[in-house]
Amino acid sequence: MRIGSMKRPERVAVIGVGILGSSVGWNLTRHGVKMVFIDAGQPGEGVTNWSFSWVNASNKTVRKSYFDLNVASMAAYQELGSIIGPVSWWHPRGHLRWADDPAAETKLLKTAELLADWDYRVEVRTGAEVRRLLEPALAVPDEVPVVFYPDEAWVHGRHLVSRLVSLSVAGAEHRFGAAVRDIGTRTDGAVRTVVLSDGSRLDVDMVVNAAGPSASHVAGLVGRHLPMRWEPGAVTRIDCAQVPVHRPMHAPHIEIRPDGNASVVLHSREIDALIDTGEDPAELARLLHESARRVVPDLGNSRITQTRISNRPIPADGFPSVGAVPSVPGYYEAVTHSGITLGPVIGRLLAAEILSGTSDEMLADFRPERFIP
Repeated sequence: MRIGSMKRPERVAVIGVGILGSSVGWNLTRHGVKMVFIDAGQPGEGVTNWSFSWVNASNKTVRKSYFDLNVASMAAYQELGSIIGPVSWWHPRGHLRWADDPAAETKLLKTAELLADWDYRVEVRTGAEVRRLLEPALAVPDEVPVVFYPDEAWVHGRHLVSRLVSLSVAGAEHRFGAAVRDIGTRTDGAVRTVVLSDGSRLDVDMVVNAAGPSASHVAGLVGRHLPMRWEPGAVTRIDCAQVPVHRPMHAPHIEIRPDGNASVVLHSREIDALIDTGEDPAELARLLHESARRVVPDLGNSRITQTRISNRPIPADGFPSVGAVPSVPGYYEAVTHSGITLGPVIGRLLAAEILSGTSDEMLADFRPERFIP
């Protein structure tokens, strides 16, 4: 889809340097565009660092176009690894999921059948097979069906962002620890400047709003209404002398994944439901740890080290908002939940749109203009 007559941008500001912002910026610097990376904190230390960081399409079946976008990004990760080197950020060891009640188990197996029909690799194993072949430390009953998605992975988001930013250094300026206070426009409404909280004013041709939970506020600076959900999540990190699991998993009531050589990440939608009740984060962490120990007894001697409650950056209808906003020339959005999965493909497609003025058909269902006040 043609967005309009475009000239090559000379200087682009990316607001928010998480997985999406760094991916867009890196792709643009590869084509010689001068970038300004702007973040109120430090790169990759916001929601990117406090996500379950599971790269998948198995949880994205609500709309086929959304599933296809996630599958494309899983492939884009393979390409990205070959270009920048996997180092410490890429862990493609698959993903496990099982249930503990008949209704949830039936739903899980039906989803597995659907995914197989869509040519997505899926295996159904017993708990005994999983313990013998994949995860010996699990306390999963012998006969319980466990779905294994061998092409899924987890990503160390902060390490990947750091890598992308460092590779962009020749064509990029960094403004970290400074929030965006204003976005100035010309008389024709096109983006002209970005004003930061430290008082500096940057002349730019375009801005990319990749501000995650703050994306609605940034959109408001150009008079744009971007409706977002309020959906906070709690993530806990625990330290252990030896990590007893090798891949991310959705066990009943708890999500567990490795986080390097001495750390494990925990999350649960059930625990997230307690956030709005005002439950103490330390109690949320204790509940997560307790659930994890039931699934992986070897985590019994682990120690809670960090817990963070973050609001997920989810547009109101649950789908990404990616691309140009025609009413504000030079303004683009890259806002979505599942940013860890979608970062590489959104980074590539949005950079191509900025350079060519043409939107890829893969983004047709996810254009920002669907949110019209």
